[in-house]
Amino acid sequence: MAAEDEDLTGPEGARPAPEPEARPAPPDEHRPEPRSVPELLLGRPPMARPLPSFDHEAAPAEPGPLFVDWLATALDAGVLDPQAFTLSTVDADGVPDARVLVLRDVDAAGTGWNFSAAADSPKGRQLADHPAAALSVYWPQLGRQVRVRGTVERAADLVAAAEFATRSPAARVGALVGRQSEPLGALAEYDEAVTVARRRLEATPDAVAPGHAVYTLWAHEVEFWQGDAQRRHVRLRYTRTGPVRSPEWSRTLLWP
Repeated sequence: MAAEDEDLTGPEGARPAPEPEARPAPPDEHRPEPRSVPELLLGRPPMARPLPSFDHEAAPAEPGPLFVDWLATALDAGVLDPQAFTLSTVDADGVPDARVLVLRDVDAAGTGWNFSAAADSPKGRQLADHPAAALSVYWPQLGRQVRVRGTVERAADLVAAAEFATRSPAARVGALVGRQSEPLGALAEYDEAVTVARRRLEATPDAVAPGHAVYTLWAHEVEFWQGDAQRRHVRLRYTRTGPVRSPEWSRTLLWP
């Protein structure tokens, strides 16, 4: 008998014991069983907490000052990232698109919301093709939502350069990296691009990212929504009755 056969059979010609059948690992006793979405949400009703009231009759004639007041209230209440908002646009096929951005400023008199973006990004291209958008913000601790619809106007490059200088170093480095929303092979590629962009910014502190743009959403319609645990939501809609940037508005109370 060959040596390799001996190794296989073992002493005295005994055959090796058969390999045990693979069995599924016992369930982790500490791991909860997967639950459906309705089960996850059951017993967690939205806005089941004390919320502020909203006296719509005392609201100002224009929506801009009211938004600034609500934003200040959100800051005082400790709302996380109160300047974050969702910007909704449409692509070339008319399909809606949305993402969360950071509010840069508010023209309370003209009722315009300012934000920045890369002109060559998907949202920048969508706004160039169809300069209209919707903006929405929700402050959970207050149960308050604001919805804005209107036309979008791109500011001059000098305005964009001045706004770029006010951004944090990290934000400027990220903008200098560019290539937003393009496919990325590995995070290491991004880290290398950040290193290059950081060195560029250190060498040229006044550098501005190519295509950096500032936009203003001039509102045609603004809705203020105050939630209520009993679903007695108060909704007040402002509709512009004059030309853009004019202080001419009508107010309408809406059904919840």
